Amino acid sequence: MKTIICISLLALCSCASDNDSNVPESTLPEAVVPRVKNYTSYFAGNKTDSKNKALGGICLMGGATENDEAMKWFLKRANGGDVLVLRTSGTDGYNSYLYSSLGVKVNSVETILFKNSAASSDSEILVKIKNAEAIWFAGGDQWDYISYWRNSPVSKAINDAIAQNNIIIGGTSAGMAIQGGFYFSAQKGTITSSEALQNPFDSKLTVSNEPFLDNSILKNVITDTHYDNPNRKGRHIAFIARIITDYDISAKGIACDEYTSVCIDEKGIARIFGSYPAKEDVAYFIKPNADIPNNKPELCSPNKALEWNLDKKAITVYEVKGTNDGKNTFNLNNWTEGNGGIWKNWYVENGTLAELIAL
Repeated sequence: MKTIICISLLALCSCASDNDSNVPESTLPEAVVPRVKNYTSYFAGNKTDSKNKALGGICLMGGATENDEAMKWFLKRANGGDVLVLRTSGTDGYNSYLYSSLGVKVNSVETILFKNSAASSDSEILVKIKNAEAIWFAGGDQWDYISYWRNSPVSKAINDAIAQNNIIIGGTSAGMAIQGGFYFSAQKGTITSSEALQNPFDSKLTVSNEPFLDNSILKNVITDTHYDNPNRKGRHIAFIARIITDYDISAKGIACDEYTSVCIDEKGIARIFGSYPAKEDVAYFIKPNADIPNNKPELCSPNKALEWNLDKKAITVYEVKGTNDGKNTFNLNNWTEGNGGIWKNWYVENGTLAELIAL
C-alpha cells in the first residue's frame, strides 16, 4: 500500500512538471496598462463616418441661449454629415439638441470635452476632426481654447478641415470670440468697456493675431459677444484702436447681442438671426470710417484715455436687427452693402463712447 501511494505521488509530481513545461509562453497573461484619456467623448447617432460634402460657412452666436433658427442653418450646412462639438468645460448638453431636437437630419453629433492641452495632440481627436462636416465651439473661457489649441495639431486639423473639406464652423460666446483673425484672448481675465476706454493699454487688454483659426473672410476682424449684457461696445472699440495702433491694419469688428447670431455663407453674405421685433436683438459690423484718410485714433497711449473722434465720424457701424427668418443681411466682401439695418457713426471722446445716426 505504501508503495502504491509513493508511486502515485511521484506520478502526480511528474505530471505537474510536464504540464508546466508544455505551457506556451505566449499564452501567459501580460500586464495591461490602461490608457488614460485626456478627453471625454459623448456620442449620439451613427458611428459609421458620413461621406457627405459640407456646404461651408461660419456661425457666430452672441452667448446666451442658442438661436434655434441659426442652429438649423448651421446644421443644414453640415449636409447630413457628422457634427463635432469641441469644448473645455461642461458636458453633453449639445448632443440631443443638435441630433434630434431641431428637426435637421445629421449623421451624428459627438461632444469632445478637453481635459487639458495634452488632448490637442491625441490622434483619435485628430481623426474625428478630419471626418467632421461641422465643428461647433461651445462657450466657456476663450483662454482655455487658445492655450490648449494654439500652435497644436488640433488647430492645424481644424484649419485643414476648413480649407480642404469646406466644413461649416461655428460657436457661441467664447466659441465666437476665438474666430477672428484677431481675438481677445482673455489671458489675464476679462476687461470692461470703461477700463479699456480709460486705458487701451491696460494689461488685461490682451489682443493677439498669432495664428489660430483661419477663417479667411474674418482675417482682419475681431469679434465680441454678450454685447448687451454687459455693454461691451467700448472695449470692442478699444480692441480695434489697439490693432490699428500696434499693427497698422485697418481692423474691423463683428459683434452680437446675447440672443443674436450672424450666419455667413460661403459667398461672404451674413444673415442675422434673432427675435426682433419681440426683442431688440442686434448685430454690429464695425469699421474705421473709410472716408477719412489714414484713419487712426488721435490718442491711443498707455495710461491715457482713448481719443478717437475725428469730428465725431471716426467709426462707421452698420446696426442690423436679427429676425426669426434671418432676412436682414450684410455683405462681408465689401463691408458697404447691408439690408434691413442702419448706418451710425461712433466716436470716442476722452474715454467716452458716443453714437450718432450717420447722415
